[in-house]
Amino acid sequence: MGLAATALVGVSPAGPASASADAYDGQQRPPRAQPVRNDSFWKDTDGNLIAAQGGGVFRFGDTYYWYGVHYREADLYAVSPTRKHPKATFASIRVYSSKDLVHWDFENEVANRSTPLAIPPSKDVSGDAFSRMTSLDDAGWVGRMGVVYNEVTHKYVLMTQMSTTFDTDGKTNAGVLFLESDSPTGDFTYADLQTQIPGVRYQGTGDQTVFTDDDGTDYLVISNQSGRNHTYVARLDPSDSLSAEPAVEVSYNAAGREGNAMFKANGHYYIASSDLHGWNSSATHVIKSVGNDPQGPYGAETVMAGTEADYSHVSQSGFFLTVRGRKADTVVYAGDRWSEFAWNGTGYHQWVPLSFKGEEPVFHSLGSWRLDAATGRWAVGRDNNFLLNPDFEADRIPVSTVTGWTTTVDEASPSTRFVSNPTPARNGTRHSLRLGDAVGFSGGVSQRNRVPAGTYTLSLSATTTPGLDTARVRITDSRGRETVHDLLDVGSEWTPVSTASFRLPRGPVTVTVEAASAGGGTLAVDGLALVRT
Repeated sequence: MGLAATALVGVSPAGPASASADAYDGQQRPPRAQPVRNDSFWKDTDGNLIAAQGGGVFRFGDTYYWYGVHYREADLYAVSPTRKHPKATFASIRVYSSKDLVHWDFENEVANRSTPLAIPPSKDVSGDAFSRMTSLDDAGWVGRMGVVYNEVTHKYVLMTQMSTTFDTDGKTNAGVLFLESDSPTGDFTYADLQTQIPGVRYQGTGDQTVFTDDDGTDYLVISNQSGRNHTYVARLDPSDSLSAEPAVEVSYNAAGREGNAMFKANGHYYIASSDLHGWNSSATHVIKSVGNDPQGPYGAETVMAGTEADYSHVSQSGFFLTVRGRKADTVVYAGDRWSEFAWNGTGYHQWVPLSFKGEEPVFHSLGSWRLDAATGRWAVGRDNNFLLNPDFEADRIPVSTVTGWTTTVDEASPSTRFVSNPTPARNGTRHSLRLGDAVGFSGGVSQRNRVPAGTYTLSLSATTTPGLDTARVRITDSRGRETVHDLLDVGSEWTPVSTASFRLPRGPVTVTVEAASAGGGTLAVDGLALVRT
């Protein structure tokens, strides 16, 4: 059971979140707000990499605790994010603490490869694959975890997916491992293993997160392991939190869903998930409960508004946390960017605020924003990049239509398919935007977004090859005024380019990258940024 008297992750706001159109446009400036900067490798207060993937943030007492996995590959990629590292080698489960959700103190490795396991033969499914394990060094996969406090045993219970290297059959080697501790930052020790949750197809879970309701009741939100096309909600046993009770199926999708995570707002429960894209990013799908019961029933699935243009800020749904402040409550989407395994950008943790249009959540894809955990208010950061998918990393495969950007083909263009996202790109990153076709082309790609009034610059990196007749970037404001920057002569090496400062009124702005060639010439751009000065 959770600490019902405290504001735990998933606790319902009193009403819609504080995010409003004015807040999104940067008009509100919480006086004590702290900066949240995505698209970067977050560091703890000692300056070390925060390694907490596939976890969650939970509030016990007046402190937030962030649990997640340190994978060895995370260190390699953070130093040189120029290629992917396909293995996910478990190193430890770490916990960090914070009062403001921005500054995080490293507390402990609550479990690591040497953590002893004492799994009895009664837990074996195939042979002695589990009972042969002596420590987490024998685990194949460890990830997707959460922590609750049990008011009966007075223990903190951590539950995580675990597989064993002694059985390579994915249908029999997986289960939910339960560890417990006397404190939220102490060493967690083996408590139990549940290989089959009643009502769930196949052994173990596909993806899972932990949700604690207003009354302190704890739930596992999960998908089935094989196919991941069924979504379930299972209550944890309130007597000790060391097993999940029979699960209730709340959704089915033939295409499969992962990254299952729950939050509560407006008197409803919401379960978000991502496409079955492995380590890659996707739009976020959401179902909303019909009534006030976390186990449903739920309505039809929709795509969360704001996640389509850059695939949820190039992330996969990880978990949600609700900031309950003195002035307002804000639901925060905490996305996992598995960049070391997918080579899809910088940073592992992408946190953005949600607002609500009626009862429907709206995702604000922000690279920089400010959060005041005491009041619950947020505002857009002064250095936010107002372009979406600016590094062209959202698409997980080669495409001819880049996510978030609209292609325009000029009437006289010889080619209609001149857009691509080649690899590698600027500074060894994965993708860039390329306009070009050997038969000739004329056109470009554009994106339209709302911005607050202010003075801006547009920066990017570009390359060109001989044969171009036109290569430029065009900024058109809400009054039809244009700022044009020529790119024709940047040359064959990636070259940083920045416009002079220009004013934009509040409202929509359109950024267009356009080029033309009678044959052979190409323009490539990467790393676009439309930022207030």
